[in-house]
Amino acid sequence: MSKKNPENPKKWRFTWESQSHSPNLRLFLFVSQTKPSIQCKNLKVQLNLSQSQLLVSWLEEEEEKGVVSVRVPLPRVLIDSESPVSFRALDDHIEVKLVLLLPVDHPIVSSFDSVLLNLSENGNDAVAFDAAKPLIMDTDLKSLSSIEEGVHFYCRNCSNRLTKVPLRNFVEMPSIDWREAADNWFGNCCCSFGGISEKLVTKFANSYSCIKGVCLLNCTTVVLCKDDLVAFELYDGTLVYQPGPNFASEYGSGEDMSSPQKRMNDLSGKLRSMHLKNDIVSTTGPVVEEDTNGVCALSVTGLSENETLVPSCCVHKGSQNNVSETCPVDQDTSKLLANQKLFLNGFLGNAFMAKSYNLSMDIEWREFTCPKCLSLLGTYPFDNGGAPIDDGVRLFKCYISTCSSAGGSDDLFRKYSLERMFTNQLLENAKDELSFRTVVKDLKTKSPLLQIVLLNPNSWCCSGYCLDAASSMESSLKLDLLPVIKVLFSECSKSASQLRVCEDWVTKNLADVVCMFSWQVDELIQSLASSKDALPPSCNFLQDLPLSSLQR
Repeated sequence: MSKKNPENPKKWRFTWESQSHSPNLRLFLFVSQTKPSIQCKNLKVQLNLSQSQLLVSWLEEEEEKGVVSVRVPLPRVLIDSESPVSFRALDDHIEVKLVLLLPVDHPIVSSFDSVLLNLSENGNDAVAFDAAKPLIMDTDLKSLSSIEEGVHFYCRNCSNRLTKVPLRNFVEMPSIDWREAADNWFGNCCCSFGGISEKLVTKFANSYSCIKGVCLLNCTTVVLCKDDLVAFELYDGTLVYQPGPNFASEYGSGEDMSSPQKRMNDLSGKLRSMHLKNDIVSTTGPVVEEDTNGVCALSVTGLSENETLVPSCCVHKGSQNNVSETCPVDQDTSKLLANQKLFLNGFLGNAFMAKSYNLSMDIEWREFTCPKCLSLLGTYPFDNGGAPIDDGVRLFKCYISTCSSAGGSDDLFRKYSLERMFTNQLLENAKDELSFRTVVKDLKTKSPLLQIVLLNPNSWCCSGYCLDAASSMESSLKLDLLPVIKVLFSECSKSASQLRVCEDWVTKNLADVVCMFSWQVDELIQSLASSKDALPPSCNFLQDLPLSSLQR
């Protein structure tokens, strides 16, 4: 996106905008303190496809400038040259509409862009193409694992290397919905076959551990063991936290645990085995037994008098039918280490944006900064006692890179930004919660900071500044439409009355509530305010709220 020239306040700004699945492209052309409906007489628009530009001219009689012309670069879209160009001069902008052969998100257009990228030798084209690609965690996992020599992580701001040795073991972070999935599969009562649910949850918690040499990934975060970092200091105010002599015995170092991936694979194998046995054998029921590792498993025996059809936790030796009269309390959760019990709410996985109902009063999140430039890179969890929970540091992908040249073609995280990560999380939450209204609160103080209303999740736009017709402009100038979402936003005031209004708005509209660090929200508000200026004043307000966009 072009920057405004402060020496030329009369420079015209343009914004191209198109909606998903709509074969139309709309141009907003405007400049401050100008009323095109009055000042731009005899308006003309000429389409020049050979030079990928639109020539807009008019007559300014009041300032005795005669004919004024500006050239607007065309984005890379398929324009129908045979369709007429419609345009009009409004109070604060000039509007031009073009007809497209295909919508901007049509699969043919995407395939065409891929072919052009493969033919191009310019690394900047790859970076621009990645900006329009969705953020997919599976792609990151495959890309990182495919590098045989291993991967180092760097601070995106100062290119400082953060890791001691290259990392080669990358594992997808367990789902935060493990308990719900287990309950849906087996039920949640220990008196039935559902007794296995708690054992599975325990098994997942044991698999979730930060081990040296293992990198856990999710859609927004990279989780590293502190021992893999070149410099790691846990700050408690102005002091550096030093683990006590009983830290390893109390919280567990995790060094003696097997690979999380191996544990999850073993668990998946057991589940598949149980499912097959339950489907194939119909003459006898499954019996839940506890193996030597404390994991619940199924065994199918032949027909016998001693066969039981109920979980072993409910078997009462003194009963004639081998069925317990009371339901014993499952003890597996108590076998977890102190820090692992906090994993069961699932919140430790994604500290970038936490849903309010996943927050735990037992966890305090603290910022982790680059040891060289002190830029904020991520966070790590502390318990109420002031001790780190799992020795894991959560680095946000938008603040780190996989090579020293951040943002280059070799940087696997070049397409990540705070704006895009927030947008993708916002869309995912809207789909899960069926709510298009969201309040973002401070992760520490829980006070509301930002209100957002999602209007359109499938828009495309780009913006910049026009050139005078007399100035030179390369015909090969490339302009790409980027996917965005259209939102209404409001920065929450610190006044008590405004806070009450915000809380009432959440209750009335059943708005979703998420929590982030305040410095992240401040950066988002700046992005929203900047994007709002890409439209003329008459188009950037709706229902008394600023209308803006965020890249997705």
